[in-house]
Amino acid sequence: MNDIIKKIKSLDLSNYGNDFLLTWDKSPEELEATLLIAELLRERHRLGKPNLVFDSGLAVSIFRDNSTRTRFSFASAANALGLAVSDMDEEKSQVSHGETVRETANMISFMTRVIGIRDDMYLGEGHSYMKEVSEAVQTGFKEGVLHNRPGLINLQCDIDHPTQSMSDLAMLKNYFGSIENLRGKKIAMSWAYSPSYGKPLSVPQGIIGLLTRYGMDVTLAHPEGYSLIPEVAQLADKQAQVSDGSFNIVNDMDEAFKDADIVYPKSWAPFHVMEARTSLLKSSDKAGLQSLEQECLANNAKFTDWECTEEKMKLTRNGEALYMHCLPADITDVSCQQGEVSASVFEKYRRDTYLEASYKPFIIAAMMFLTGVKDPMVALNKLDK
Repeated sequence: MNDIIKKIKSLDLSNYGNDFLLTWDKSPEELEATLLIAELLRERHRLGKPNLVFDSGLAVSIFRDNSTRTRFSFASAANALGLAVSDMDEEKSQVSHGETVRETANMISFMTRVIGIRDDMYLGEGHSYMKEVSEAVQTGFKEGVLHNRPGLINLQCDIDHPTQSMSDLAMLKNYFGSIENLRGKKIAMSWAYSPSYGKPLSVPQGIIGLLTRYGMDVTLAHPEGYSLIPEVAQLADKQAQVSDGSFNIVNDMDEAFKDADIVYPKSWAPFHVMEARTSLLKSSDKAGLQSLEQECLANNAKFTDWECTEEKMKLTRNGEALYMHCLPADITDVSCQQGEVSASVFEKYRRDTYLEASYKPFIIAAMMFLTGVKDPMVALNKLDK
């Protein structure tokens, strides 16, 4: 733990800011600090040491989509740092009566230290909503309405899922020994078949938007027509060039798995489908949504062979690549008749996927810590005392 603290002291965190919205908006030092604080808090928790950074205050969560891991990770992180959790139910608020985002953001923030938001249902809306909340609380703080400026954490939006991708990075760092050891490692971020449609793009976009910064060989695989937001793919390519890694897009799952060190088979809806779905949701076109769903499910059914099986895992480096998933996975003959991964592969790596998920409470706690305290080192010294 002393070594971790020394590393944190050497980092420039002066521009970390009050929010964590997109990983690619954070500097390498800021990302490293997030990993190090998470590692420190995790080790202290393992040893039974308290992590009470805050002596009071609220952590407000706003979930506009269902969640298990992220919801409980947010609550666990807040509680561990000394914050009480309040989950805002918009149906019970005055939002339906015309309360503006600016007003809501200020009304929930009088004694709030952090706000976590999940808004991934509407393409082009989630990230914009988070920025609007951020601007509202910043104005409230400047005008003296709020005594403290709450930090804002993206718990998944339409563009990125930073708490997930940073948890994945923490897992990879520990699995391979260090961040430096990730250089040259190949990860296959692959679309996989699912008997459902409309799954967000933010997990694969979060992976390619983060891991291309670490000199990795990042291969994105999907059938024709299942592309991500073009700007995120372009960003990943630029970042790979800067880090001396590589970024490739292929339309063959076997090709992506060949000699891969890590595989991440995960279903998502095509970019153009999410655009159409957003328009239909906004207009409350139920018939249009049903028609789109049937069309997409029929198209998905053309690619049932995009499944992570034992045969495909044999294509990976020495047949022993690390299997990763954000969970819940669509497991063939377990959670569905046919899905993203075979039961035998998932069972082999079940502990690893659970361990992968276990980093999330500490990653979120680190984000709360770094966005919520004025001087990280003073706060760390207080913990030590």
